[in-house]
Amino acid sequence: MLKIAKEKLPALFAALAEKSDLYLPTRKGGQVNYAQWGQGAQVDLDTLKTVKPPKDYFLPQYENLYTAVLEEKKIRLEAEPFADRPFVVFGAKGCDVKGIEVLDKVYFAEPIDNFYLARRNLGTIVSLACLSPQATCFCKPFGIDAASPAGDVATWMADGVLYWLVQTEKGQKLTDSIPDLFESSTEASVEAQQKSIRKKIDALPYAGLSLEKFKPERMLELFSAPQWDSLHQTCMACGTCTFLCPTCQCYDIKDFDTGNGIKRFRCWDSCMYSDFTLMAHGNPRQTQRERFRQRFMHKLVYYPSKHNGEYACSGCGRCVNKCPASLNIVKVMKSLGVEADV
Repeated sequence: MLKIAKEKLPALFAALAEKSDLYLPTRKGGQVNYAQWGQGAQVDLDTLKTVKPPKDYFLPQYENLYTAVLEEKKIRLEAEPFADRPFVVFGAKGCDVKGIEVLDKVYFAEPIDNFYLARRNLGTIVSLACLSPQATCFCKPFGIDAASPAGDVATWMADGVLYWLVQTEKGQKLTDSIPDLFESSTEASVEAQQKSIRKKIDALPYAGLSLEKFKPERMLELFSAPQWDSLHQTCMACGTCTFLCPTCQCYDIKDFDTGNGIKRFRCWDSCMYSDFTLMAHGNPRQTQRERFRQRFMHKLVYYPSKHNGEYACSGCGRCVNKCPASLNIVKVMKSLGVEADV
């Protein structure tokens, strides 16, 4: 394990940014979101969660796929080049790293999405342990240890020092590129903080949330549960939950008329929208009840049935914080009678 004094972090950021694009939590306009680092950036590593997760850098909200250009009655296709510049996502919490792992299983399945693959190969994740989890966090039921997050490098901030632990070959390569900034340390330096974090997590309101009922063999039982009739009624179909979710992966493909051809692009989409998966004959899920059910059945039943029981939720709590109708995955799970004694 290595360490670097907190006052030397600007030098660390500058060194990383010399070799790669560096994205990290930045305060702007009263909110904290990931942004590219630059001199004068108001870096904020103390805020627990950014408004949006860092998945944008692996699966952008909008990206071009190709352009069709009309030239004298002939159409020429111009493929959009794949990403080719390395980048570092710094400060990702365990729940957001887990979100990217969920995306991996979707976009690395055959046929592999080469746009995603290019970014994933170029991106290095430096995670940061959660010092003060919030009451809306529920990562533990989904198997995430916020005190020891995954990532190419895991870090901890304690007593004015950033502790740095290499966890993958990517992380080692990144560390080797800036060797003069670090000092040696021992894992014992963060053990007390890890113990404190885990104690806080165990005391959170949703720490005992049970996933026991959400198994593939209960798919029809959950699909037919009468609770969906009442649960969906206050849903505004705004899509806030999907656009803030670190594991949501759905997108739409559209065409834009450039005046001399067509630019084909893809953009994030939401299963909560009435035109989601709209086809010539209409939408297979015609009611908000069906769309609402689809979202949570996918995260808790459909996805794990295809991925060895792994859920498509990381318990980040953004949907709990931001849903204007106070609907979220926790409420759904409790309404279906799967809460533990919390």
